[in-house]
Amino acid sequence: MSAADTTTPAKVPPPRQAPPPAPKRPGGKRTSGGAATPWLLLAPCLLVLVLVMGYPLLRLVTLSFQKFGQSQLWGFQPAESVGFDNFTDVLGDDEFWTVVVRTIVFAGGAVVLTMVIGMLIALLLQKVSGWLKTLINIVLVASWGMPVIVATTVFKWLFDSDYGVFNALLSKLPGVDMIGHNWFASGPQGLAVIMLLVVWGAVPFVVITLSAGLTQVPKELEEAARLDGAGAWGVFRFVTLPILKPIIVMLTTLSVIWDMGVFPQVFVMRNGHPEAEFQVLNTYSYDRAFVVNDYAQGSAIALLTVLLLLGVVAVYMRQMLKIGEVE
Repeated sequence: MSAADTTTPAKVPPPRQAPPPAPKRPGGKRTSGGAATPWLLLAPCLLVLVLVMGYPLLRLVTLSFQKFGQSQLWGFQPAESVGFDNFTDVLGDDEFWTVVVRTIVFAGGAVVLTMVIGMLIALLLQKVSGWLKTLINIVLVASWGMPVIVATTVFKWLFDSDYGVFNALLSKLPGVDMIGHNWFASGPQGLAVIMLLVVWGAVPFVVITLSAGLTQVPKELEEAARLDGAGAWGVFRFVTLPILKPIIVMLTTLSVIWDMGVFPQVFVMRNGHPEAEFQVLNTYSYDRAFVVNDYAQGSAIALLTVLLLLGVVAVYMRQMLKIGEVE
């Protein structure tokens, strides 16, 4: 008998049985896991948004198509529908377009400074030691949590013409004499100070968010880029920046919305009476409504501001959809 005859035949494993089908609910229909569950979870938040924002927005739209002043406010005369007359008057006013341009320039400058400074600080936090990083984060959170009115008061003191610390520090430089300099004597200088205030309040949120995003950048990709000969700028441009792009787009859009809607910084810095060269869209709408007592035209300006911000949101949504398609 040969050796081949003495070998035991290989055992063939039994075929695997398919798992039993999922049990059907009474009625013979399977459920898809509850498609209505997310809406049920969102319902309380949506209800609060409708109650808090729905009625004011509806009232804003209604007023913008009416003639509504002091007489209508106190009930001496009924509100009259005037169609698009308020919008025609606003859009035909050169002062309105001056305010629009000033607001866009102000918001654009604040957003650029916020994103650049925030990115630099976030990158720096990746290089420092643990205790220093913790200390910087504590300082950032403390400054972020400071109320806007308090921060504005502090900046008013820093840039005061008589007792301002900033003027005193600049005057210590050789050949510089800033004692008594009034930063708010001209619109551009005053708005630059207010822009610094806005940036100071917005940088902490950007830094914390970008720092969280930087922790998700794979170290292997950075090492591979360095091995291919990329420098620090090349690694940031071709590795870090593409990964952070969704976060940057989100932060930029939020910053544009917040900076376009600046009100308390300008209002408090100018003691409740912003001059013409300090007017931005929100303060301009407020002045038309509560200083000139033309509530309808103030509402029209506010509604145009909302539509302008909706355009920013539309650009944001388009960019996010493009990023989603690439991924």
